[in-house]
Amino acid sequence: MTAVIAHRGPDGAGHFEHHPVFLGHRRLSIVDIKGGSQPMFNEDRKLAIVYNGEIFNHADLRPALERAGHQYSSHCDTETILHAYEEYGPACLDAFRGMFAFALWDGHTDTLFCARDRLGIKPFYYFWDGALFAFASEIKALLAHPSISARLDEDQIPECLAFGYTSGDTTLFRGIRKLMPGHHLTLSIAGGIPRLKIDRYWDIPSPSQTPSFDIPNSDRDWIGETRRRLEETVRMRLMSDVPLGMFLSGGVDSSAIAALIRRQTNGPVKTFAVGYREHRFSELGYAARVASAIGTEHHEILLGREEFFNALPRLIWHEDEPIAWPSSVSLAFVSSLASREVKVVLTGEGSDELFGGYERYRWYLLNQRVAKFYGLLPSRLRAAVRDRLASSSHISGDLRRRLSHTVLGRDLTHESLFLDNFYAAFGPSDQQRLFAGASPYTNYLRFWNARPHDSTLSRLLYADQKTYLVELLMKQDQMSMSASIESRVPFLDHTFVEFAAYVPQHLKIHGGEQKFILKRAVEDLLPRDIVYRRKMGFPTPLRQWLREPEAAPLYERFASRDGLLASCIEMPALQALLARHRAGAEDATDRVWRLLNLQLWADIFLAGKRDTLSEGLLPAPAQPAGLPA
Repeated sequence: MTAVIAHRGPDGAGHFEHHPVFLGHRRLSIVDIKGGSQPMFNEDRKLAIVYNGEIFNHADLRPALERAGHQYSSHCDTETILHAYEEYGPACLDAFRGMFAFALWDGHTDTLFCARDRLGIKPFYYFWDGALFAFASEIKALLAHPSISARLDEDQIPECLAFGYTSGDTTLFRGIRKLMPGHHLTLSIAGGIPRLKIDRYWDIPSPSQTPSFDIPNSDRDWIGETRRRLEETVRMRLMSDVPLGMFLSGGVDSSAIAALIRRQTNGPVKTFAVGYREHRFSELGYAARVASAIGTEHHEILLGREEFFNALPRLIWHEDEPIAWPSSVSLAFVSSLASREVKVVLTGEGSDELFGGYERYRWYLLNQRVAKFYGLLPSRLRAAVRDRLASSSHISGDLRRRLSHTVLGRDLTHESLFLDNFYAAFGPSDQQRLFAGASPYTNYLRFWNARPHDSTLSRLLYADQKTYLVELLMKQDQMSMSASIESRVPFLDHTFVEFAAYVPQHLKIHGGEQKFILKRAVEDLLPRDIVYRRKMGFPTPLRQWLREPEAAPLYERFASRDGLLASCIEMPALQALLARHRAGAEDATDRVWRLLNLQLWADIFLAGKRDTLSEGLLPAPAQPAGLPA
């Protein structure tokens, strides 16, 4: 089980056995390289821990624990978790600032205590059937256990096709679950009867709750406090005994963090960027401009169609589930590039979900305002307008597409105006044409409906933070760890997230400017055209590639009679969709991507065809340059 995830920890391995408990660990040495081997034990060796992550405030917690009588044998943050648990029990989690997933065996009480950080930066998967409890950082490690097999959970397919991932605690593997962010798990075997309990220890605050800090008095004070807090969280994440760097896209998020790193360190700062040979899809020019402006040692890598698609099977194996977004492939390549220079990178992930950075937020708020008046019209009249818009030959295809994203082309429900409109590749109506399944929106709507009295933007951000962001973080972790490097996300320090929850809406989206407060907070650090440039969102040339003749081998994958799609999807409807896309009659890029990934995932994990896919999907060298095996 540990060997199959050796890429997560190439620097060492350790095991602990105390029947019926077995703990295994792979180490990526970052803090206290000589003294931090795991499993790690407390003074009487009654507690043993395996742990992935970083507790950035561990040095601040240590003096109080030493005064309480705890004796340290290392300078590692792992040992602070052990002693804090000894002293405070599960409440120790309240003191930690960082990213973590750990399992701690308490021999005093015959209890296994497991926890995952508040935002889900580090992964934690587990299997539990009442007799066997197994856990790991990646699903493939669980599948290496002789009592666990790879079986499809068909109930998860609708959500996977809609969003590209499962947003609850389930996975596509039957019986394998996720410990959700902000939760801890206790498995007690005292008395010979195993009992498992899961509890939530933290949640993102609602703006209606009393904050734990003094509310700033003015917009200027809010902006100043945002800058102060961002400087603090970046400074904390520079904790390392090995070289670190920065993933730089040239957008405001990563650029601001890179500029702050540059100010807070004395030595050279290394930045890394990835782009495509199709230059109009590449942000390399922006990244290079930022690197030049702030003075970093900059590194770049270029991708083409063959490298991209030939890496896909390997990266699906690393991610354990179908890849939701093409940017995962780019991330894997830039991680491999960075691994030649550093062991730790900082990234700009999380800012959009805190401060309203996605276009879909602004457009939904606009649609909702219009819907208050448009909804007064009779439903039959609105349906007639919608039908006329869809079939009219008097307006261009581009204008029809744009209008279809407004209230004129939609039902006025949240599902239609937001999820179908901006979020899902396959909405419920699309899925009904392909296969019969449950609603794909159940998990998302659980969080959307959890806080009905909050503002619309607060509800949108909360639902995305609990679903979409968790998947982004999983992608970030698995792709960086595929290259044996650790990624850190300064925007997602939990105290910064709590602060952002209370930022007034007009400072998040100000007129047409999104992430307004963040841009104002960092505009002195960067060129103005970088701070206020339009968000590109890490685009890929996927639409172009999927319509080129060279993509023919990809479409052959869909015709496989023994593939997953043939067993669960109406193949004539699928072939018609693919034909319309290839002919340019319909843009089904996102849907083709979802289906291709699902088919490849099943071939790799369910059908055991990983070796047959090792040479990739298109004619090209078997091992693309710059990517780990």
